Amino acid sequence: MAQKPAARAPRPEGPRAGGPPSAGPRDDDGGLRRALALALLPGIDELTRRVVDDIHAHSGTYASGSPVSRDDLREICRYNLLRALEDFGGLPSGGDDFEHAARETGRRRAEQGVPLDTVLQAYRRGGRVMWQVMAEHLRATRGTPQAVGQVAGDRDTELDMAGAVWETIDRYSLEMAESYRLTQLEMQGRQDTRRVALFEALLDGRGDDPAVAAAASAALGVPVHDRYVIVVAAQDPAAPPNPAPVLDDHGIWSFWRPRSGRYAGIVRLAAGESAVLLDLLRHRTGATAGVSPEFDRLSQAGRALRLAEQALRTLPAGSGEAAAFDDRLAEALLVGRPEIAERIVTTQLGGVLDAAAEREVLLTTLRVWLDHGCSAVRAAELLYCHRNTVLNRIGRIAELTGRSAESGEVRLGWALALRALPLIGSEDARAPVEGDSGRA
Repeated sequence: MAQKPAARAPRPEGPRAGGPPSAGPRDDDGGLRRALALALLPGIDELTRRVVDDIHAHSGTYASGSPVSRDDLREICRYNLLRALEDFGGLPSGGDDFEHAARETGRRRAEQGVPLDTVLQAYRRGGRVMWQVMAEHLRATRGTPQAVGQVAGDRDTELDMAGAVWETIDRYSLEMAESYRLTQLEMQGRQDTRRVALFEALLDGRGDDPAVAAAASAALGVPVHDRYVIVVAAQDPAAPPNPAPVLDDHGIWSFWRPRSGRYAGIVRLAAGESAVLLDLLRHRTGATAGVSPEFDRLSQAGRALRLAEQALRTLPAGSGEAAAFDDRLAEALLVGRPEIAERIVTTQLGGVLDAAAEREVLLTTLRVWLDHGCSAVRAAELLYCHRNTVLNRIGRIAELTGRSAESGEVRLGWALALRALPLIGSEDARAPVEGDSGRA
């Protein structure tokens, strides 16, 4: 690649097109530039061919012909070279100004998805070839009536012209790159809008239309058929607004959007990642979140959203807990029927709730005993007491409720009541219980 010459003492730029040349022992820079531009313009097609050949020889992307065909490259190179020579020589433009040519190139290449570095390299290659042709002309005409800049400093003349060429290419490159980046931003904005709209369509249940599912798959960049879950996270003030960065850090793809005061996200899972997802939601995001069962088609996202919302409703607000719907089936049933949940609590544990002095210890003991297969030995180990103490407490619960601890139906009723307890609205039911995790 040709190097830009070292800085020289500045000289006033010569007149632009239409102005008289300055007198003196040598032409000024403007006159030389104009003469070179006029000399190269008649051979613009050959110059274009050389530039296209050079770019193809040094860029696998362009040489492949996709996404930029040779005809496309030739057309835009010729367009740019014409404007560059006119700008370089201070000539009247035969079409759009050079800024327009550069912006058009940046826009087109951004839309085609050609990397910006590749486009900038093509500009540099084009500038290099343009200077080579100029240098060839200077040397070929030296000492002839067509010569320009024939003074003792011919080498200095070439250096001056090389610097002027690279100034022109640099200006083109800046304009092109700015247009490229703006086009990328515009495209990204359109893509984001489309992605959001199609994600909302999935959540609204419109994924049953194969065309919608296919479009959503393309917009989100994931398969129509795979392993997914929907997560609904409360917008807790203490939690990050969007769990995506945490999941991204662990290689888990997700897409999130605020929705009705919450964040709804679709998460793509590999085999065995469900537990990892729950762990990350609980311990890395701090969000209170409900997670749907896994589903294998994007068209099922609407149903999964409803189940994730139900799972979230079973969790205390601001708890930072994450729960899978399948782990909260009883709670999901109860939270949807608050009058039944309250009745279960009242009929199954009413006497215990009325025993204020014993309430907390009895409820904690009952929970641990049920959670561990109604084993007094195991419950005693976890509660740091004697097994007889556990048996006495269970007996006391049976006495207060008027029910037999030996009955499977009674044990089921107690388990449901413990699950319903955090879900009902009474102050008594919501009073803190030591060791209460919301699960039987």
